[in-house]
Amino acid sequence: MLAQDVFSNKVNSALEKVLRDFPNRFHNIKGEVIEQGKSTTEYRSTVQVPGASTCIVIRATDTKKDVYSWSCTALTTEDFIEAKNKFREIYGQIENTIIKIEGEKPFIITGQYETPSEDKKETTIIFELLPAAGELKKLRVGLSLQSEIKGWKVSLSVSDNDRKEDGQGAITDN
Repeated sequence: MLAQDVFSNKVNSALEKVLRDFPNRFHNIKGEVIEQGKSTTEYRSTVQVPGASTCIVIRATDTKKDVYSWSCTALTTEDFIEAKNKFREIYGQIENTIIKIEGEKPFIITGQYETPSEDKKETTIIFELLPAAGELKKLRVGLSLQSEIKGWKVSLSVSDNDRKEDGQGAITDN
């Protein structure tokens, strides 16, 4: 188990602010528009994870409803070992965090660690919220390490998991 330090408390604090605003579709943490496309709009997040290069809120417009997500790039590097270490560090900061949201019972964020390998293009850990109730059942917290053209990217995301893939791989509303 990794020791909790001041940095981790700041990561936990930022993540808790994001999770608290999830039922509001991140309305309170949405900053200015960065980019607007036909079906998506990216906003600068007013909640930043310490040391992260970018934190954004994304609104994807669906034919039925808007779907929101929050994403933070914690590290971009050419060095796999550095990326792997950052991935492990962030996992250690999130695992078993207790989150308290007004009007909800406290819950614990938990996920099974998977060791990244340089041979794999992506390693993703999906955290569960225990116990999750109401709107929080739709919540998905993910940590990923991805191979990119010039190296590796470690990112943390919070999204609406109200969409599922059907047997043919198409995305459908739950």
